[in-house]
Amino acid sequence: MTRRLLAAAIALGALGTPALAHAQGTDALGPYGGLEARHQSESPQNAAFELRFGRYRPEVDSEFGGATPFADTFGNDNRYLIGFEVDWQALRIPHFGTFGPGFGWGYTKFTADALLADGSGKRSAQETTLGIMPMYLVGVLRVDVLARETYVPLVPYAKLGLGYALWWSSDGEGTAHGDDGTLGRGSSYGPQWALGGMLLLDVVDRSSSLAMDAQTGVNNSYFFVEWYRSLLGTSDQMKVGTNTWMLGLALEM
Repeated sequence: MTRRLLAAAIALGALGTPALAHAQGTDALGPYGGLEARHQSESPQNAAFELRFGRYRPEVDSEFGGATPFADTFGNDNRYLIGFEVDWQALRIPHFGTFGPGFGWGYTKFTADALLADGSGKRSAQETTLGIMPMYLVGVLRVDVLARETYVPLVPYAKLGLGYALWWSSDGEGTAHGDDGTLGRGSSYGPQWALGGMLLLDVVDRSSSLAMDAQTGVNNSYFFVEWYRSLLGTSDQMKVGTNTWMLGLALEM
């Protein structure tokens, strides 16, 4: 698995390089050496790797009944999360797709000058931050029959599972403390799900994708867009889940 992840990193860099000069043949019926030849010669496919990026706004203010301490402190500017996901395609369903477990990790950080405690709305010179590290385990269903058996390069998918996030708040002197002396750090958990679609990039040059497969073990490369919903935080936990969009690159190996 480690060798395949290294190959994935190499292949992500290779996506931006010129295509190899391989051509498919043609005959009286048109081009040949396409989908059928590709699936006959590709290496075994067992996993997928995603590099993910998207806007992340935690739902901290949803628990305060109209008050908005998070927005008051950090504002409404867009902040972003970067992360990755690794899926094991444990089951292949013939003429449909794959199903298996996946693990994801992400990181985001919010920074602003702290508000003064007098309620004036003015800010001090002291910086305050909130860091969030969401992680999750999900079941992933990818419907790749169109991309594998036709020339439609689309793969819809769905994910469902459990998320868990570590979070911490700090000020200029280290970890922040509440008025009652509690440390400003903790964890939150809850369900999460996602729906998305992937665009198969191999269609740009199928012969180059075969060469990449032979050299690195990467079967397919994709660009994806995903709607992502997480409900992280129970009644006694800070609510750091979100409702947002993610995009990125994915590789199947």
